[in-house]
Amino acid sequence: MGSLSPNHNLTVTKAPKRPNIVLIMADDMGYSDLGCYGSEIPTPNLDKLASQGVRFTQFYNAARCCPTRASLLTGLFQHQAGIGHMTKEPGNGTNYDYGVYGYKGEINRNCVTLAEVLKSAGYHTYMAGKWHLGSGNPDLYPRQRGFDRFYGLLAGASSYLDPTQPRGIWTDNEPVAHVEQPFYTTDAFTNHAISFLNEQKDQDPFFLYLAFTSPHWPLHALENDIARFKGKYRQGWDRLREERFRKQVREGIVSEKWGISERPGKFPAWTEQDSVRQREMDYRMAVYAAQVYRMDQNIGKLVDQLKKTGKLDNTLLVFLSDNGACPEGGILGGGSIQDINNSSKWGAISYGGVWSNASNTPFKGFKHVSYEGGIATPLIVHYPAGLVGQKGKINKTPGYLIDIMPTFIEASGATYPTQAKGQKIHSLEGKSLLPVLASGTRQLHEYMYWEHENHRAIRFGNWKAVGPVSGPWELYDLEIDRTEQHNRAAEHPELVEKLNKKWTDWANSHYVLPKGSMKEDFSKEWYF
Repeated sequence: MGSLSPNHNLTVTKAPKRPNIVLIMADDMGYSDLGCYGSEIPTPNLDKLASQGVRFTQFYNAARCCPTRASLLTGLFQHQAGIGHMTKEPGNGTNYDYGVYGYKGEINRNCVTLAEVLKSAGYHTYMAGKWHLGSGNPDLYPRQRGFDRFYGLLAGASSYLDPTQPRGIWTDNEPVAHVEQPFYTTDAFTNHAISFLNEQKDQDPFFLYLAFTSPHWPLHALENDIARFKGKYRQGWDRLREERFRKQVREGIVSEKWGISERPGKFPAWTEQDSVRQREMDYRMAVYAAQVYRMDQNIGKLVDQLKKTGKLDNTLLVFLSDNGACPEGGILGGGSIQDINNSSKWGAISYGGVWSNASNTPFKGFKHVSYEGGIATPLIVHYPAGLVGQKGKINKTPGYLIDIMPTFIEASGATYPTQAKGQKIHSLEGKSLLPVLASGTRQLHEYMYWEHENHRAIRFGNWKAVGPVSGPWELYDLEIDRTEQHNRAAEHPELVEKLNKKWTDWANSHYVLPKGSMKEDFSKEWYF
């Protein structure tokens, strides 16, 4: 296996029987939105990968799209890579450069990407989908950060039906002037990913990063897919949460003793909606479900291609989501019904906080905050040649994004540099998951840390402290209360003090503090 010890610079190395590596990321998908994690949405392809691979139940992201992508691709905490908040995007009025190292709004040169590291080990490197690590500086585009080929979005959300405006879609380093209709980004990303693989003429291993925008707003889906789900959500969000929770318990994904987190106080019950509103909300959820369904169908298309070319068995495939389900757009959804499936509308046309609460079943919280509903993600690992004795298992080992880089390094035989392009590179922060995959549950991290938009968390064993930087800590025992319903902080003041010191030390050493001009407590908006 490869060495995790750093070398001076990126140099090409070779190792026998190195696997192909496929990394697939969903966008704004909740913990319970896959069939194999509790959903009623048919996701047969991901379910099959799970049944032949390993499902992790305690894997974590960074609560938001840009920070997660920064951490995932660099093996560092997002602040070390320069994206503690979001990316600055010239031309659309956003500037997330707060004037301090951890919040510059674009990926820096004191990190290396998975593509850069794997390329140094002789891998071909391909990306299709959403970049979102900086779109203003061409030196930081995917091709300049290690990818041989790129097709997708440099910035964030866009129209699924015509992404050329206003942010644009790119092939390698060039913007695409127009797309041939009919067009759907989820299909296009997959088709280009498969084309990249087919164009490769040698038998060297490849790394493919397929970063879907599905099911992020806007609500855009194919009409045939919507028809599968329209009318199936008339039972409402409250009953849907109960049904998903029961399925999760049967599957062994969650513990029945946790119960379901309370519906946020500002969220209405389904029974309080009149028939017109219920029809509208059923339709919004149907479109969202169709987006998830289409993503799964495309993953099936990619897997079939790998199987057809004889590469699936020696492919390490990892699937996860960038954050918990998204409440943006409003409690009952954003945009009008007329905006749904309108190719010129690409803003927060959404299914609403009420449905995102169901997507995150059984957890509390959403995208943006560090409650379990914001940071818990499904993680599926499929690796036929490397999962002897673990196929179909559910793994409860806690892990998070910084563990992906070490895992791929160990599997590929690559080495991690101390310098690149004349710049010092931060040391790796995570640990490889391969020993966990080989032997089952084990502890990887004594402490785990989070911060986004002034909302923070630290995990120590089964204890988790969470809350706003400007407010008191809450304390939960995740073994018996992963839905974070019973705050134990008053009972364990010494533990809270210990965790506060550990988090503060980490924050000071990892560019989380200070935040410069970022004084607002953004997290309050997402408490509901």
